Order: sequence, then structure tokens, then C-alpha cells
Amino acid sequence: MEKVLLVIGDAAEVTDTLYPYYRIPEDGYEMVVAGPEKRVYHLVQHDGHPDWDITIESRGYNFAADIAFCDIVPEQYLGLVISGGRAPEYIRYDEHLMAVVRHFARSGKPIASVCHGIEILAKADVIRGKRVTTVAKCRFDAEVCGATYVDAPVVVDGNLVTARTFHDNTQWMGEYMKLLNAARDAECRS
Repeated sequence: MEKVLLVIGDAAEVTDTLYPYYRIPEDGYEMVVAGPEKRVYHLVQHDGHPDWDITIESRGYNFAADIAFCDIVPEQYLGLVISGGRAPEYIRYDEHLMAVVRHFARSGKPIASVCHGIEILAKADVIRGKRVTTVAKCRFDAEVCGATYVDAPVVVDGNLVTARTFHDNTQWMGEYMKLLNAARDAECRS
């Protein structure tokens, strides 16, 4: 069974995390949750409020990482999914994670990113010259790191599938599964 990495940390967004966690195995993949350490993380949920200019954040589920970033052997995985929420703001400074992300980018393996996940891709310097989307408040992160921001539910550029927020999950995972399944088929033929 092919394995797919799901990157999280404390304050990863619940829906950004759980939707791919349950969707991807439906096509026969094993999901492996990765965090800065192998431990339980605290997910959060984001919701809008008519009187606020930003989203409201509240506690979500606890979610365990199966593996620490430093223990990942990226060659053992076919795909990478980067959850959103506030976690990317701090886990992007983990050099082990940066090495994993760069491996996936160099090797052309499918990468999915939603919402603030773009901050990890930007820090890894793998979006330069790419078309991407993300939550509007992260547009700067994408553009300052050389990407072209597109305000669309999902953008596919090469091996990279990006989405704005969890509202775009169905389209995001639909496009990602096309790439992931094509990569699996190509691997089976070789």
C-alpha cells in the first residue's frame, strides 16, 4: 500500500486535516500523520463572525502524529498533504520538514496544500514561478516568494495542488486524487 504524509502541528485546522485524512484512504492509500514530534496535537476550528474581520478560532479535536519530521524517509511516501490553520506559522522553521518538502518538489511527487499551508511551501522555496492559491491573507507569502497568486478554489501547477480554505476541500482533494492516482499508476507500470 502506498503511503501519503499528512503534515500537522498544534493549531492545524480541523477540517483541513480531517478531510484529506479520511478521503485519501478511500482510494487505497495509507495515511501517515507527521508532526514536529511523535505526540498528540491540538487541532482548532475556524469560523467566521459577522462582526469580526478575521476568523474566530476555537479548540477542535486532539490528533496524534504517527511520526516526527526528523524520522521521515521521504522516499517511502508517494504524496504529501499540508494542512492549514496556524500550525504552518511555526512548523515552517523545522529544517527536517523543509528537507521533506523539497524532496517532494524535486521528485515531482504530488503535493497538496490548503490555506496557511502555503507558508510551508513558501519557506521551502518550492513555489517560485508557480501558480498557486491560498487564503487571501496569505497572498503576500506566496507572491513575495515568487509565486503567482490566483483567486480560485483550487489551482494545479505541475505536481502542486493548492486550495484557499476548507470550503474548497471537495475540489482540492478531487484534483489531488487525480495526481496521486496517476503517480501510483505510473509507479506500478515502472
